[in-house]
Amino acid sequence: MSAISELFSAFHFIWPALIVLAPLPWIIRRFLKAAAQDQQPLMAPTLGQRLQNFIKPGQHVIDTADKNNLSWQIKLFFILVWLLLIFAAMRPVWYITPTPFEASGRDMMLSVDISPTMLHEDMTWQGQRVDRLIALKRVMDEFISQRQGDRLGLIVFSTEAHLVSPLTYDLQAINQLMMESEVGMAGNTTSIGDSIGLAIKHLSEQQNDRAVLVLLTDGANNDGYLDPIDAAEKAAEMGLVIHTIAFGNVDSTSGRPVSSAFDIDLEALETISNITGGQSFAAGDARTLRNIYRAINELEANTFELNHYRARYELFIWPLGLALILSWFFAGYRLIKPELNHV
Repeated sequence: MSAISELFSAFHFIWPALIVLAPLPWIIRRFLKAAAQDQQPLMAPTLGQRLQNFIKPGQHVIDTADKNNLSWQIKLFFILVWLLLIFAAMRPVWYITPTPFEASGRDMMLSVDISPTMLHEDMTWQGQRVDRLIALKRVMDEFISQRQGDRLGLIVFSTEAHLVSPLTYDLQAINQLMMESEVGMAGNTTSIGDSIGLAIKHLSEQQNDRAVLVLLTDGANNDGYLDPIDAAEKAAEMGLVIHTIAFGNVDSTSGRPVSSAFDIDLEALETISNITGGQSFAAGDARTLRNIYRAINELEANTFELNHYRARYELFIWPLGLALILSWFFAGYRLIKPELNHV
């Protein structure tokens, strides 16, 4: 008995209230009768009569007196199809055994600059010369995999800021979207303020007071609607912590990372981090960038809480498919049975 009870306990309907629609055809037929006709109508075989002929192939003469009186087999067919459609509309689902997982409760947005300067091949990865974006992708691959239990989201920005992925526990999807991000997807300039504004907009909808934004850029803000400092102040009001990363080759005179097109505004990035209670970093090579993300990983250490996730399988396709197959079968039966064409 326990096995049977467990079997039924895993089966649920998402919209069980739709069962009230089951008697709808009877109600319509009962209370919305056809108007009386004074003229003799032109009689033609109805669908019901065609189906009746399928069940009783020897009966070829249409009885006009019984045109509204279908046989019980035909009525049963219509009832079956209707109930199958109602059953599908109620969205039956099957829940598998709950799977425990640990969640930190932390929301982290990753904001990445994909302006054209990210194509500069001034980085080295495993002995090969690569551009900045490729080096960043390699580092992010490691960082994302270490954030188990967090919800991550991804923003890419250049002239415009785009939410590539909302917050999700699916780290593999975030990593895949990061790997697919390319220069030119969002323009040719740099809108740091807009990227912060977009993160604020999305995170404010989540109502989580443990949100973090990790923003990486290799340039200075030179476009967009929002001033980065104003955006940082709004972020501080909602409790959003922003860690900034300046990424680019090292200037031989200052020892600080720069972009050949636009010098990185380190002062602005430091101000953004200070306003929001975050930290500001600078990376002139891929190794330093990896260490920075590792440091952020330590700063935002995971504090796990045990949760349970129940995967579910949608079953509506089965009753819906059966209803369609039955309908197509009866509707198309005359096409494959020429001897019934005279009906």
